Formats: sequence, structure tokens, C-alpha cells
Amino acid sequence: MQPSRAAALERLAAFTPLMGRAYAEGRNFDPGPGKPAHVSALSPYIRHRLITEQEVVAAAIAAHGAEVAEKFIQEVFWRSYWKGWLAQRPAVWAEYRTRVAVGLQTPPEGYAAAIAGRTGIACFDAWVEELVETGYLHNHARMWFASIWIFTLHLPWVLGADFFLRHLLDGDAASNTLSWRWVAGLHTKGKHYVARAENIARHTGGRFAPHGVLNEKSVPLQEAEPPAPRPIPALPAPPRGPVVLLLHEDDLHAESLPLAGLEVRRVIGLSCPASRSPLGAAPRVQRFVAGALEDGLNRAAQHFGVPAERVALADLTDLLARDAVMMPEAPIGWVADALRPYRLCLLRRPWDEACWPLAGRGFFPFAQHIPRLCAVLI
Repeated sequence: MQPSRAAALERLAAFTPLMGRAYAEGRNFDPGPGKPAHVSALSPYIRHRLITEQEVVAAAIAAHGAEVAEKFIQEVFWRSYWKGWLAQRPAVWAEYRTRVAVGLQTPPEGYAAAIAGRTGIACFDAWVEELVETGYLHNHARMWFASIWIFTLHLPWVLGADFFLRHLLDGDAASNTLSWRWVAGLHTKGKHYVARAENIARHTGGRFAPHGVLNEKSVPLQEAEPPAPRPIPALPAPPRGPVVLLLHEDDLHAESLPLAGLEVRRVIGLSCPASRSPLGAAPRVQRFVAGALEDGLNRAAQHFGVPAERVALADLTDLLARDAVMMPEAPIGWVADALRPYRLCLLRRPWDEACWPLAGRGFFPFAQHIPRLCAVLI
């Protein structure tokens, strides 16, 4: 998988014909690595905004209509829902980070075997190998994996989420953390996801059939309730005049940023994928992020006709002493954590401005707004 906008657009064009009924009917089937599947594999590109949510949803609507492509469109909006939910409860991310750091100091029994793919559960061990070797897992396999990790292996969900985050090319603070919480029964109180042998056998075409191996009578985990949602802070108006534009690994499509009234004189870029975890990030992930950042900088340089270069976090203090530095807002996650000490001018995309405040409750109340959001944003 090439970390570039050109590769993203090529993949988008190839999958667009499948965004309608084919996706709705086939999205839960995982035929295995390298086999054709009715999933888009666009998530690493969307996650870094090498392509934007608007582009992907617009392609689905144009090709199939909103009704026929409803399932696919909802999956794109799930990512925005997760980001908005976490933006209203940043303490959930902070607590997760603390628990991972503590848990990795003395990992529980069974953890080393699980991340090495030596549990003896054939499907789980195969998914470990696939994740480590490719940086990807089918979404349904991610749910099965998380359920087995939590309810059959009885390992802490935060350490499973951390293992995913270190290896997934589309690793995202909100989607990853909150999906694991959902499987555990912590997102929708009392409702958890149970991996069942029959379901796995059916949706893997019989590749795996772990009958008698899984805990299929589990109960949801019990933890303290998350904090009540807080309003998402408004951002101050951007400065007028010349600015340095800072691109980061969460948003690499400078061409579509709402920069009216701003004069971009220079573009800089930074990434910190190793900050995903106390154990860093897999080499494959770090290479993908570095390539995506390079691609974003090259396109921005051409778009604005200005110099563009990569910088280190330590360079920001000197830069801020000389220039107004504007950047697209980083959602709650490790990038936002790293940049929080610096006095940067933030720019929130209209997509995020419209979606995030609607994510205070569950996804289905949020989903009622999707037709209106499409009408406004597409």
C-alpha cells in the first residue's frame, strides 16, 4: 500500500462501483489475506486525510445514491462520530493512555503469547500474524479479535487496543480506543460484542471454526461511567496575513483546507507515530506515516507555490518566535498531545465542525443527522 494521494484516488476509483449493494451484502465476509473482499481498504488514506471524508461520501452518492450506499456512507461517518465523541470526553483518552503505560510495565500472564500469536486459537493467532505482517485487519476480524482478547483470553482491553494501535496503518486514537470499549460493553452500557464460532466460520468461508474454544457466554465489562460530554471549544478566528502552514499526520490534504484570507508563505510538516504507545509503532507504520507526510508536503508545495519541508517538534519554539503558524486541528490523540504546549493557530474543517458536536450520545442518534450532513457538506 503506497502512502500517497495518488494511490488513494486509484483505490477510491476501483472501489466506487462496490460501494452500494455489493458492500452492504458482503462487508462482513473476510475471505483472508490477499483475497478479494467487499471492503474498501481506504481507511489508512482517510485516517491521514490523504483523501477526505467528503470525497469518499460524494463518490458513493454519485455512483449509487444515498439510499443504496447507506451502509458504506455510515461507515465513513462512524469515524467522525468516534472523533466527536472523544472530543467531548478527552479524559477517556487520557485515562486510556495512563492505563496502557501502567499495564505494560508488568504485562499479565498470557499477554506475551497473545501478541506473539501463540494462544493455540487458530483464528486469533492467524489474525496476529496478518496484523503484524500487513498492518491491516478486516473490520469484522478486528471485532472477533477484540472479543476473544477480552472475554476468552481475559486480557485487559487497553493492552489489546495498544497492540492494534502499534500495528495498524489506519491506527486512529478515537476509532481504535472507542471500538475496543464498544466490544467490551463500555461504550453502550450493558451491550458487548461476543465472538461466536458459528459466526466466524460463516463469515470466513470455513477457514476458521473455533467451536468449543471461545467464551460465548461472557458478560460485559464493568468500569466507571465516562464523564458527561463537554461542549467542544470554539476556535478563535484565524490571523490575517502571511502564515506558515503546519501539516501533521492527522491531516495531509492542504489543498482543501479553508484558508481564505490567509497567505501561505511556507509549509512545514511533522509526524510522531512512535508516540502512539510507550512501545512506539511498528516499522511498517512509521514508514507509511513518513511517506504520507512527504506526499502531503510535496502536494502542498506545488499547490501554494512555496517551499515545504519536514521539521522536528523541537523546532517549533523558534518558528513560533518568528511566524504565525497555522495548522488544521488535530483531533484528540497523540498528535494533539504532542502539539498542545505550543501556541499554534488552529483551523477546524467544516466537516468536523458540523459532525463532532452531534456525537454526544450513541451512534444511532448521530446517524439520524447523516442525510442533513450530506446535504450540507457534499
